Amino acid sequence: MAEQSQTPPAEGTVQGCPVCQSPRPDLTKPCPHCGSPAIDGAEPPGTSGARRAVPEGLFTIRASDIEPYVGLRYLSKLFRLMAIILALLLVAEIITGFVQQGSAALPTLLGEASRLIVLAGLLWGVGDLAILLIDVGHDVRAARILLARQTHALEPARPAARSPEPANGVARP
Repeated sequence: MAEQSQTPPAEGTVQGCPVCQSPRPDLTKPCPHCGSPAIDGAEPPGTSGARRAVPEGLFTIRASDIEPYVGLRYLSKLFRLMAIILALLLVAEIITGFVQQGSAALPTLLGEASRLIVLAGLLWGVGDLAILLIDVGHDVRAARILLARQTHALEPARPAARSPEPANGVARP
């Protein structure tokens, strides 16, 4: 296969489609001949091919960089569902208490209602804490990625590592 030049084409020239080899003036749009998709990183015609000193996207986080926390999301939904079920049980208990005993059930229902409300509130709060843990995990991961990118961008170019030569000029086996 013939190697393609890595230099950008001169302004005003027509580039070829990498799939069907037909003339394609704008690589940022799909090919009109074969329908191949736009090429990521291609520059629209009329822009200079010079690169910026700081690569675009060096200090941004892509959505693919953030790992999803599927288990914590399900855990959050589970705790919130349990809180809703407890609230429904509270309503059902109040209705059955008044139907069976009338106003005589009020002291017992107040104690049960306060316990169920507190427990449901705690479960809902734990669900919110799981969402908070997801956000904290995203923030920590984003900070690590940005720090690594900044460190890589600011490091001077290192020369290729060479194997040390012996002082006497004789190589050891």
